[in-house]
Amino acid sequence: MADNAWTPDSWRSKPIKQDVVYDDPKELEAVVGRVANLPPLVSSPEIDRLRAQLKDVAEGRAFLLQGGDCAESFDYCNPTAIEDKLKVLLQMSLVLLWGMRLPIVRIARMAGQYAKPRSSPYETVNGETIMSYRGDNVNSIDPACRRPDPQRLLQAYFHSASTVNFVRLLLDSGFADIHQPEAWDLGHVRNPEIRREYQSIVNRLTDSLEFMSVIGATSSQASALNTVDLYTSHEALLLEYEQALTRAVPKPLPGAEPALAGRKRPYEPSTPPRKALAPELCDWYNLSAHFIWIGDRTRQLDGAHVEYFRGVKNPVGVKVGPTMDPAELVRALDILDPDFESGRVTLITRYGAAKIADFLPAHVRAVQETRHRPVWCCDPCHGNTTTAPTGHKTRSFDAIISEIMSSISIHRELGSRLSGVHLELTGEHVTECTGGSQELSHSDLPNNYQTFCDPRLNYEQSLDIAFKIAKVYESEREENN
Repeated sequence: MADNAWTPDSWRSKPIKQDVVYDDPKELEAVVGRVANLPPLVSSPEIDRLRAQLKDVAEGRAFLLQGGDCAESFDYCNPTAIEDKLKVLLQMSLVLLWGMRLPIVRIARMAGQYAKPRSSPYETVNGETIMSYRGDNVNSIDPACRRPDPQRLLQAYFHSASTVNFVRLLLDSGFADIHQPEAWDLGHVRNPEIRREYQSIVNRLTDSLEFMSVIGATSSQASALNTVDLYTSHEALLLEYEQALTRAVPKPLPGAEPALAGRKRPYEPSTPPRKALAPELCDWYNLSAHFIWIGDRTRQLDGAHVEYFRGVKNPVGVKVGPTMDPAELVRALDILDPDFESGRVTLITRYGAAKIADFLPAHVRAVQETRHRPVWCCDPCHGNTTTAPTGHKTRSFDAIISEIMSSISIHRELGSRLSGVHLELTGEHVTECTGGSQELSHSDLPNNYQTFCDPRLNYEQSLDIAFKIAKVYESEREENN
């Protein structure tokens, strides 16, 4: 076998970060074997459709909206939580669609975002040193239940399957229909000037929808106004689990028409084949999610995660922060995107509002000197985390929007384009981040602080983000006209 040959388990020959050590390796092996024989959570045609859409994003014909919880809890697998998250993503995408006049590609941090990387394997709780909480698919948030439990991988699979199934049910049942009067309640906006600005956008959206209804443009049940694509994603941290859901899919026959955006090709079997396929006759897909990404702590070029990611057909993301050298970024692209496929890699930049001007320009210039065409996506949340006087971990809405606006400006100045945003958010009315149109302060944080991980934008703050981005691109369109 050639040194650079890839297999679903070739990552095991590489050094690994953020690995989980289990007390009973045989139990882990048995659980992973069980997962490997369960049906896939998503299909390869769906992944190919997302690949085509992300090509459009990378080439400026669409925009990416990716959002969801920092780390999902198994408890979030309930109808209300799923509906709330879906609702805010759909409403945000409609506002962005109106402002940008571009299709919006929607990816949820949902149905698998259960793992949590940590800076230390141990933490101190009530004066006692215990194992760190690593996410619901590893151990429990309960300090008394921190032993890594392989059975939680199986629980993660079934919670993911239930979530995916309910999302499909909602979308097939008309949940994405935008003609919902409750969708545009702006009573939370305290500033009268901002409320008038938002209401102006909503009024113009409503007028456009009413006009389209009159001329019959919304009558089709298959209308894009009634149904949407929504893809799932997570940080692929636990490679034993990811390998178990990595399946061989037969390559298209020579001369067969490739999958195109907006078109579905027939389902092809992707469960473990009864008869092994020759390597040259198959592609390997991670069928745990449509989109997976490498975190800032696991992107070592010679590491296990990069090795695993380079071999799957899924579109993949890479977190890019202040610690990444521009030359390292280019090398990562060379490994993950050897065929220079537009949109194959999404660069999820996370610097912090105070640091973005120091690092993003060099990263953009380095990529511009190559043949790679990644999706440039701004994660304005992770670099703007602080601790409030109340002791709560929080994020400032002003810092978040500042990083987004700086990213837009820097890309413009360099002849590039910001292609998407990646947000930690919830559809619930939590009080975890300060600011926004509700004008939340540090003293408001204890009112409904629910996160067991990082602070999330609430429903109202998430819509604030969409409105502000839409206004920027609306102004750009008016200037160009």
